[in-house]
Amino acid sequence: MNIGAITSSYAISPATRAAPPAATASTQLSPEALAVLDKLKSRDLEVRQHEAAHMAAAGGLATSGASFTYERGPNGVNYAIGGEVNIDTSPGATPEETIERARTIQAAALAPAAPSDADRAVAAQAQQMESQARAELAKQKTDNAYGVAPAATSSVNVYA
Repeated sequence: MNIGAITSSYAISPATRAAPPAATASTQLSPEALAVLDKLKSRDLEVRQHEAAHMAAAGGLATSGASFTYERGPNGVNYAIGGEVNIDTSPGATPEETIERARTIQAAALAPAAPSDADRAVAAQAQQMESQARAELAKQKTDNAYGVAPAATSSVNVYA
């Protein structure tokens, strides 16, 4: 499951996107190009901080580093305009482990200062995963209290 998918929140003209790296110094850029460059630099910083927050909170559940979508600025430099972090959202071996994993997934999804809609959706799925694990745990405790033998296979089905 991916968390941290961010899409560009501002428009950049197709001509700017395809601009070759002709200008190397910001003094050679037009005021319009400088404005685009400022937006790209700001977006790059925002995206990198957002994905770093996901990575820090995901801990061992992160399956890889952050990956980014880039856009070439009018100065020829690529700037991150979107990103994502892949995390393992599989359930644990026990309901207790699943609850712990679900809490970590929720924390990772909501770690950035401004979680995206995709981040909130992942957190909601993790909340559902936790609820299902809690229900399974309660059932196990009830069965144990009444001396009911556990089923041959006990599982929590989580679809992500």
